[in-house]
Amino acid sequence: MNEIQKLYSMVFQSENLIKMIFSGKRLKSLPYNKVTVRPVIIQNEVLFQIEYTYDKKVNQTNVTFPDAIVLANKFIFEEFKQVNIFNEDNDIQILASNPENPKIITKAPTMKKQNLEHNRIKKYIIPDNQHCDFLIRLGVMDANGKVIQKHYNKFRQINRYLEIVEDVFPYLPTDRTIKIIDFGCGKAYLTFAIYHYLKIIKNRDIEIIGLDLKEDVINFCNKVALDLKYDNLHFVLGDIANYTNSNVDMVVTLHACDTATDYALINAVAWNTKIILSVPCCQHELFSQISNEIHAPILKHGILKDRLTEYLTDGLRSLKLESKGYEVSLIEFTSLEHTSKNIMIKAVKFGLPNSYKSKKALQEYENLCDFYHVTPTIDKL
Repeated sequence: MNEIQKLYSMVFQSENLIKMIFSGKRLKSLPYNKVTVRPVIIQNEVLFQIEYTYDKKVNQTNVTFPDAIVLANKFIFEEFKQVNIFNEDNDIQILASNPENPKIITKAPTMKKQNLEHNRIKKYIIPDNQHCDFLIRLGVMDANGKVIQKHYNKFRQINRYLEIVEDVFPYLPTDRTIKIIDFGCGKAYLTFAIYHYLKIIKNRDIEIIGLDLKEDVINFCNKVALDLKYDNLHFVLGDIANYTNSNVDMVVTLHACDTATDYALINAVAWNTKIILSVPCCQHELFSQISNEIHAPILKHGILKDRLTEYLTDGLRSLKLESKGYEVSLIEFTSLEHTSKNIMIKAVKFGLPNSYKSKKALQEYENLCDFYHVTPTIDKL
């Protein structure tokens, strides 16, 4: 990493950046004359607006922090010879005819920071600039309750998750302790979020168990829960497929890999769980099974086959849950720019397995399995 890249890393992570202007084209054929980069806040997320100035027009696009770094390197190493960086505490000029040996000049600041809000601030269940103990403890917020810039995506994901929990909240029991299990909890951002929402915001009696295969993660999460005095939040080392319990009101699973999602769903149904929230991941099982003469021209392309089997896997899971009396919705969990694994299976049990709707779902499930010649793990339901 040379001087320019080190400077970029510091500037882009600083909250003092006002804007950057790239100028002095290296090639006359470059279609735009200069590029301006400035931070903006859109729906409470810090992005970077890239503004391309042409002879007779201006184009703008908004990118994330990692993409902004990549573009800034491209601009100064390949397209422009100079960049002027305006911060609250100084101005920096980089003269980079030779980017490997740049001249860097620092001067007193000449600009003041403007309001970065680019549209109406979204109202979050856990707002920014408000103390939240578990977000501070997990490093998403600083000690003052301000979301750390590089963790805005995680902050938005947590709030999106709580919006979904809020949507199913009316279906949770009101006359006793709510019992929840999180299969494959990982670092447990969302497990802590559920506890915070139900216990602290909604003042309900709850018990939550987080399950994961990594001992160090389990030890860390139990330590955090103990430090925060989250008395009824516990983390256990274990495998989804072999876990036994009963009387669970809600089962959640985020990015449980391949058939681990199926075992979480199977357990949830066996326990007559009222609410299931599952974001599947790495749906590989049907890739080696699927066979269909009509779709053979599509299935010969690995990337298309992979995507088709992903959608087929989650579609079959949804139908199987419907056949067991669940109302199922496939909804967007996070936006596509953050992760491609963004489909959540939201299931709430209302009906009975022998209803007309359940029988219809089962028939549709069997028809699809026959059509594609597949036998998914969810069959074990």
